[in-house]
Amino acid sequence: MSGRERSSIRVGQHVSVVQKHHQATGELTEGVVERILTKSATHPHGIKVKLSSGEVGRVKETHD
Repeated sequence: MSGRERSSIRVGQHVSVVQKHHQATGELTEGVVERILTKSATHPHGIKVKLSSGEVGRVKETHD
């Protein structure tokens, strides 16, 4: 499932994100959504979220 639509992401959901400094390599970080930072309904590069670990990144994959 894609992380480009805000409606498909929920607080408490397990996701994989790419952090800003890993965009060139595409390295993913897994975690649990603490807060959704993107206000718009969609974003072409993924919805920006804050993970419970404090890391911030754009959602590339959601895990149910």
